[in-house]
Formats: sequence, C-alpha cells, structure tokens
Amino acid sequence: MSNLARSLSRALPGLLLLSSASACSGCTKEEKRGGGDTPPPPPPSASSAQPGACASGGGQITDAIAAAYLPKSVGGYCVDPQGEVKTYGEKGKLSMDEVCTTAFDGECEVYKRFGLKRVVSLHYVDGSGKGGTVEVNVSQFADVAGAYGMYTLRVVAGDPAEPSTPKPFAAGAAAAIGTGRAYVWRGQHLVELQYVNEQEAPADLAKSSDSILRAVGKEIGTKLSGPLTLPPAAQALPEANRIANGIVFQPKDINGWNGVGPGALGFYKDGDRRWRTLAIFKDDADQAKDAFKTIKSKPGTLPVAGLGDEAAHVVVGGKDGSPKVEFLVARKGGAIWGIGDEEYALRGGGAGAAEREQKARLTKDEAIAKLKPLLAGAAPAAATSAAASGSPSGSSSGAPKK
Repeated sequence: MSNLARSLSRALPGLLLLSSASACSGCTKEEKRGGGDTPPPPPPSASSAQPGACASGGGQITDAIAAAYLPKSVGGYCVDPQGEVKTYGEKGKLSMDEVCTTAFDGECEVYKRFGLKRVVSLHYVDGSGKGGTVEVNVSQFADVAGAYGMYTLRVVAGDPAEPSTPKPFAAGAAAAIGTGRAYVWRGQHLVELQYVNEQEAPADLAKSSDSILRAVGKEIGTKLSGPLTLPPAAQALPEANRIANGIVFQPKDINGWNGVGPGALGFYKDGDRRWRTLAIFKDDADQAKDAFKTIKSKPGTLPVAGLGDEAAHVVVGGKDGSPKVEFLVARKGGAIWGIGDEEYALRGGGAGAAEREQKARLTKDEAIAKLKPLLAGAAPAAATSAAASGSPSGSSSGAPKK
C-alpha cells in the first residue's frame, strides 16, 4: 500500500486516489507513440530547388480551401513550382483511404479515430537554393476537440519534462517546436511541419529549421479560422507549476474510462515533486454524475466522504509492467477534478526502486491540498454546450504561455 493510500485509509475512510497509467492510458499502442521526438508522418518527397526558384512567386495553391490559409511564400521560401498540392478526403482530389498510403505512414488510423476529415499536403522550397524544404501537412478534423486532442498527442509522446519534448512558441491557438519539426493547432486544424536539408550539418540544420518553421507556422496559424482559446477542460487546468506543453487532451476516453470525456490531463512539477491534474467538464451535474459513475466502476475503487459532491479513490494502470497510479477524484456539480501520482516519476527498476517509488507518490496532505482549491473555484464559462463538443470559448487564461 502506498504512503497516500495508507494514510488516507486511516484519516478518511476509503479515500480514493485515482491513477493515470500514462499520458494517454486509454489509448492504443499507436496513440501512445504520439509525437514528441517522433517527426510528423512522412509527406511526399520534395524536389531539389535551384537558386531563383521563388523568383516568380513560387508555385500555385490549386485548392481554393487551402489557398485561404496557406501562403504562397514566407521567409524566403515559396510553394515548390515543381511540386503538387495534394488534397485528401472531404472536397479533395484523393480519397481518405489514399491518405494512409501516400501521405501518412503507420498512424493513419489514429488520425481517423480523432475524426480526420481532410488533409492538404505540400512543400515549400528555399528560394536561395541552399537545399532546404519544409514539408507541410494540414489536417482538418470533425471538431475542435479532435484536432486539439491529436495536437497534444503529437507533442506529448512521452514525459513532457524530457528536453526532447517540443517547446511552446507563438502561432495559432497553440504551437510547439523541436529540432526539424513543429506543430500548430487552431480550431479544427492541426498543422505539422518538417524541415529537411541534406546539405546541412546537424547544428546548422537546428538553427535554420527553427527560423523557417516558426515563420511558416505563424503565418498559417494566423490565417486559419477558429478561436484562440483551449477547450474548456484544458483551459481550466492551473498554470502554476505546469510543465511547458504538459497537457494531454482526449475528446472521449481518458485514463481508460470510456466516454467520460472530453477531458484533460496536466503534467506538473515543483522541485522534486511531480503530479498530474485531471479536469473534466460537463454541461450539467447529471452528465457529470454519469461520467463519475464510470470512473468509480473500476474494481478496487473506494468512496471518499467530505470532498465535493462525491469523491473516490481509484487506481488505474499496472499493466504491461507499468506502475499503478493513484488519484484522488472528486465531482462538484458538472466539474470533475483529480489529483494523482506522476507515472514517469514512479518508473525505474534496480536497487532501491520500491523506496524511490514510495517517495515519488503523493501524500494524503499533498493530494487534498491541491484538490480543494480546484473544487472551490468556478468552472470556466465554457461549461456549456461547448464543453461537450470541446469547442473553445470563454477566457483564454488557461492557454499555454507563448
């Protein structure tokens, strides 16, 4: 029994700590792979541009829909005059099935599960002829929740505290950039950018890719439609001590609970203490009660008295060698909040592993102290019909700092 579960069993009968087995514990193995240091799905190969390729303004954006948000030129780069703008799915020239074989490689079904409707694929070339290209995939999803969920899955492939995790930058409603790759989200769109230059050494590539990816990402993010606020559950997550880009959003299933979403998991760190915060918002208390019923249906769940309208101690995970993670989860009205252990802090074998795991777990006092202010606060203005759809509205104060 963990420190927290033992102390809670003495102090609050059956106090529950809910566990989050992973950043995406309800996801398939493909979805858990996500993004992070994984580049975007390989787009079509770009041609090698010669000096002056952009002298006449670059190639044409032949798709009327994409022309509204894709620049013909930016930062000395232009649409490849020798290339092709490919469109898939809704109002596209190619079918959605063909996106799996010619644009996305290996993760197409993951995109479809998030509601993928349309894809535009093209590349920009360096007008100076130095060999740089920027491969671009713009994916449109059925709703905002699907697009933002896929964005967080691409950015947070594993532990967001790792140095390789893409860092925030100013573009669209949310954006992240790593070496040679960048992601931009706004509304129903996810933009994935990859820089390629076989003529550059790694250090030079890192510098040149950062410059052009920021420029292209910002330009597209400005022209895309959609509000600049996060979905309600993500917007409500506290900013203090949250790791940069440390949010995973799921439109439907989260922590292995079917249909309780949309919900967000935030990753937090204060000194050597780490934890996760769960936020789920529903239109009304009855919907939240149904979601909480699903949450507490897990075997081993214990009811907790004296927190919110109802509370429970839930343990999830513990499969395939992953540690069991504990959360304290409580509902108040249409809002469900949870505070739990950080799985990445619990991992690791070898001598002293059990002791390290115990120290990494939250104590009773830590969990309660973090949960009570959340239960006492007001739900975001978006706890309306937008909460169910994941559509952004209300204040943008919960958005990542750019």
